[in-house]
Amino acid sequence: MAESTARSAPTPASRPPAGGSAIIAAKRGIWGRQLDRYPATGPRAAYLTIVVIATIVLYYELYVQGSVATALAASLHMTLVYLIAISIVGNGVGAFASVVAGLADRWGRANLVVYGLAVTGVLVLFGLANSTNKWLYLILFAVVSFVEGMILVATPALIRDFSPQLGRASAMCFWTMGPVLGSLVVSEVASHTLNSHPDWQYQYRVCGIVGIVVFVIAFIGLRELAPQLRDQLMVSKRDKALIEANALGIDPNEVLSGHWRQMWRRDIVLPALAISVFLLFYYIAVGLFVVFFATNFGYSEARANALSNWYWGVNALALLVAGVFSDWLKVRKPFMIIGGVTSAVGVALFAIATTHPSTGYYTFVGILMPISIGSALAFAAWMAAFTETVEKHNPAATATGLAVWGATLRSVVVVALLVLIAVIPAASNLVGQGTQVAEAAAGQTPGLTASENATVKAVAADPTIATRVQTIATQDAAQLATAQKLTVQTRSALATSPTDSTTQAEALSEISGLPVTDIARVITLGTTDKTQLATAQAIDPATQAALQSNPADAAAQAKAVGEIATAFGLNATQAAARLQALATVPQADLALLAADSSAVQSAAAQLTALGNVPAADLALVAQYGPGLQDPKVVAELKYLQANAPAVQAAAKQSPIQWQHWWWICFAAQLVFLPFVWLLTGRWSPKKARQDAQEHADKVDRELAALAALAERS
Repeated sequence: MAESTARSAPTPASRPPAGGSAIIAAKRGIWGRQLDRYPATGPRAAYLTIVVIATIVLYYELYVQGSVATALAASLHMTLVYLIAISIVGNGVGAFASVVAGLADRWGRANLVVYGLAVTGVLVLFGLANSTNKWLYLILFAVVSFVEGMILVATPALIRDFSPQLGRASAMCFWTMGPVLGSLVVSEVASHTLNSHPDWQYQYRVCGIVGIVVFVIAFIGLRELAPQLRDQLMVSKRDKALIEANALGIDPNEVLSGHWRQMWRRDIVLPALAISVFLLFYYIAVGLFVVFFATNFGYSEARANALSNWYWGVNALALLVAGVFSDWLKVRKPFMIIGGVTSAVGVALFAIATTHPSTGYYTFVGILMPISIGSALAFAAWMAAFTETVEKHNPAATATGLAVWGATLRSVVVVALLVLIAVIPAASNLVGQGTQVAEAAAGQTPGLTASENATVKAVAADPTIATRVQTIATQDAAQLATAQKLTVQTRSALATSPTDSTTQAEALSEISGLPVTDIARVITLGTTDKTQLATAQAIDPATQAALQSNPADAAAQAKAVGEIATAFGLNATQAAARLQALATVPQADLALLAADSSAVQSAAAQLTALGNVPAADLALVAQYGPGLQDPKVVAELKYLQANAPAVQAAAKQSPIQWQHWWWICFAAQLVFLPFVWLLTGRWSPKKARQDAQEHADKVDRELAALAALAERS
């Protein structure tokens, strides 16, 4: 609670009589949502609930990109640098929008929230979900970020309006739960639907529908205080009557005069800068946790989102506890210091674990707990202390003070993302080519058949396969050509029973193109009439033709005997005997042998040569040869050859580079700590209670004075 809480609201020069009937002229209708009285507890709780729900949904819409970052990048052909550039542009326009929203005190805070929900809901459902290229997506995301930048100012301003300082931390913890629960909704929905709906567009459609539903709720139910009421400092709910009495004496334009100058102070700007750098880990977790765990630890999008559920769920619970205890003790600063140190320790452990690939899922859960709890303690207390510091200077300039913080926060994130691109260049390779390389190496490339993927996977695992297949194909080209003539069944039978006569006959038939019956007959004749066949081969074809025409031709007989004698070194009698033996072989058999024996012998030689090739070589070529000639397989292998080395190098460098970034986040959290002293508020709960009591006594005196004035009038 602020040190100034003992002070009453600024007293106007004149007040209406207490209990008078005059009321504040509040705007009404679709655009006018102002209340002329401070609402009772029930309506006030309803307005706060709508603001918190609206905040959750707006951050759900802003952060949904992170849950499907890898799929989105692959679908719209984005590099990691481009993906980060989208966030840079979004935060840049968000910073500008935060400054514009400083005018919310004039335009109406509720209107910014209500109609902002309408714009973002429509854009997410019908725009982002149907983006067909990365440039259209960038433009639409920038518009959503612009609206969110204004909401970042309007929603905490509304929370402040409806929450006295003595309950400010509890109220602000609900607002800070908006971004956290928005992140939790993102990861919860994604982790439970990505397996059944892997398309990234589905997440945006669900998100857009939710946004439009909440717009309808806010359109019907959201209201805000009239400027004369919200422009005063309210320490406790007991101040209600005094504030309403003061309200008619306040000119909203007058109290806002010079509000930007009033907010440009050391105790506002520097703490805003400090909390912005403190939240660097949070913002990278929101946008790039899926990328980080996918590229460094191989998590699927669903598993990375499930891990995030732990972070956001515990963070939301810790925010609630921090707000309640901070209000109970009436101090903020101790919570900021304890939370800041606890979170920094967690970030240091996270940085150390980044370079240990064996770090398990639940180890990360344990490491994220101190970060989640510590950041919740620090941020909930900081939001309360910051708004109280703004009120110390000018309660009417709350939106302006929050605009300073919003613009500072977005500007810091822009700079941080630019630094991040320089710090983690390896991650860009992993996001840009890592997915396709990993799919190819795992044999899961979309568009390839199972056999094509199997070839790519095997060659990726053992590149020598391609070289060995090529070597075998070159040195055993003739034998492989022979193998190609054989059916799969014949090759298998030869491998099992290479000496089986039936199998051999089938193989010779397939090689020579002759019927199996002819092959079998030639083989049989070659065994039973081996001598006669040798005799026939010794006789000149012309002589054989003459004998076939006229077996009694003496001249042809004499010539045949001479050729046989010469061929085998026999005398005339022996040669004549062999000629007579040849005459006993049927002419049909001799004709068959004359026609097919050469082809069968050639086929037998080819089969013998094929049998000399190692079976392992033949199996290797049979398994991978066809695939290695497939243009699609060749193209995929060339892609792997060109990109796999860079991806492998990036995979080694990425954890180290990410660790450097987490150490930057660690240093940023330490930087936050000394700036806690600039904010208003007590360190001692005892002194804070004394301040609250002094303020209550002063309010009682002023109310008594008002009552006395009413009695006299």
